[in-house]
Amino acid sequence: MPRDSIDIPAVDLSGRRAVVTGASDGMGFGMAAWLAAAGAEVVMPVRNKAKGEAALARIRQLVPGGQVSLRSLDLSSLASVEAFGKTLIEEGRPVHLLINNAGVMTPPNRQTTADGFELQFGTNHLGHFALVAHLLPLLRAGRARVTSQISIAANQNAINWEDLNWERSYNGQRAYSQSKIAFGLFGLELNRRSETGGWGITSNISHPGVAPTSLLAARPEVGRDKDTLGVRVIRFLSARGILLGTVESAKFPALYAATSPDAEPGRFYGPSGPLHLGGPPAEQKPYTRLTGTQEATRVWETSEKLTGLRL
Repeated sequence: MPRDSIDIPAVDLSGRRAVVTGASDGMGFGMAAWLAAAGAEVVMPVRNKAKGEAALARIRQLVPGGQVSLRSLDLSSLASVEAFGKTLIEEGRPVHLLINNAGVMTPPNRQTTADGFELQFGTNHLGHFALVAHLLPLLRAGRARVTSQISIAANQNAINWEDLNWERSYNGQRAYSQSKIAFGLFGLELNRRSETGGWGITSNISHPGVAPTSLLAARPEVGRDKDTLGVRVIRFLSARGILLGTVESAKFPALYAATSPDAEPGRFYGPSGPLHLGGPPAEQKPYTRLTGTQEATRVWETSEKLTGLRL
């Protein structure tokens, strides 16, 4: 099967409101367009307004009549996350689907968020933790499914509990792994707490495999003025159909986890090809770093303390 012909069964999402972070390019853009084509009203919270408007125009070309709109959100600022949450609360519409997809990967030098957290931990994990906290009333009203996008990097390294903000010695790849391990533990713990507390929402996690997205490309905003060797290798292999997925195919694990009637709460979805690097989406066994409930509780409680928010 050609990799770009990978798809998942169509669903009717008419009358459903979906929020997708990181939807201005790459996999997130593909997710937003797919959801709009399925009939959902799609909210695209974006940091870069010009980039968001360009993405919005492209989706409206691809999906004439699609219900898609922009909001402002910078996940690296807790104040921005709170403002976005207030905006949606004021709009008063239940949220039925939330795909936590946005992320930043391996800045060459340590950077911090507006609140002083290491950029990857603060954006990839704490920003989304705060987002769920602020949207929780709307998620409960919509009996929402929350899908949080992690990475194969969550199968490597560990949470650096002695130095969560990497102030003593910065390692970009290890800090990225930490952010995705914490985020995966949160996504699974969210489902457990909803079941116990009767919140009425479900939560699962996904990963896209490996594809030539912009995460490792030149990104001046994270201090990377040229493409990394890693992304050049990924592009080479992906273009030749060797093991890896494409930007187009990599969107489907999260979409499957978020929309399929067969995707279950508290489960982990990713590509089904060799080494789970590419291929059609399917359930897979959670990484060992994501299975500890005590570790998940520690992540949850630490996140509440750092953000000042209680779910």
